Amino acid sequence: MQVISNIQEMQQWSRQKRLQGLTIGLVPTMGYLHAGHLSLVRTARQQCDVVIVSLFVNPMQFGAGEDFEEYPRDISRDKDLLENEKADILFTPQARDMYPPGYSFLVETEGEITGKMCGASRPGHFRGVTTVVSKLFNICGPDKAYFGQKDAQQVTILEKMVKDLNFPLEIIRVPIVREPDGLAMSSRNVYLGSEERREALVLYRSLQAAAEAIRDGEKSVEELKRTIIAIINSSPQAQIDYVEINRADDLSSIDRIEGTVLIALAVKFGTTRLIDNLIVEV
Repeated sequence: MQVISNIQEMQQWSRQKRLQGLTIGLVPTMGYLHAGHLSLVRTARQQCDVVIVSLFVNPMQFGAGEDFEEYPRDISRDKDLLENEKADILFTPQARDMYPPGYSFLVETEGEITGKMCGASRPGHFRGVTTVVSKLFNICGPDKAYFGQKDAQQVTILEKMVKDLNFPLEIIRVPIVREPDGLAMSSRNVYLGSEERREALVLYRSLQAAAEAIRDGEKSVEELKRTIIAIINSSPQAQIDYVEINRADDLSSIDRIEGTVLIALAVKFGTTRLIDNLIVEV
């Protein structure tokens, strides 16, 4: 595996591969890789001739008081994991190169798709995501880019960005990878204390309970939300940010369950904010 940090070198490498007729898969990450990230790499490896994994903790998507400085980092460990997965390139740009002095262009997203869920509680977050991902697309020139379903709102926004801005690539969603007890894999799980880690299991339990209620015939979104909230509130340390049930394809609001829906939530345990979701089709 080759490590590239220079943006122009990365562009040149990708250009040569495209001229050779090879397909490029890109897995954008912020590092501190876990099994969820590695499932993205494996899927890209199966579908593309060459695989680029980017590692960049993007300051633009962190708000004031969020965990940018504390975000876990271990590039040596990440390199070893990616070597084992046979990634071709680890792209590690520097913030000073991604956002040099005088940088002034952003990719803005408007409408309901960003005004709810994480977009409501983290103003500016998705502007940072769409900006950095657009830059990574332009630098790496992928045919396919791989994102995890755990970040459901993010991947929905990026799918719309690719369509609206005519990026010549395909977004591939990869299912959530969970711990054996059901907790969704996240780089932030390392922040959890032992009691917080145990209580965090209410997230998946609440999603499963709502899915079961839907299968049993419950159609009221408000009633389903009450079920989820009651289960989460059984955890003394849980602090709910949001519980949302929306259409799965565009995240538009609904009052009644119909078709395919996304049940999504964000909850804090101590200072650690976790997200999870489940897609249910009726």
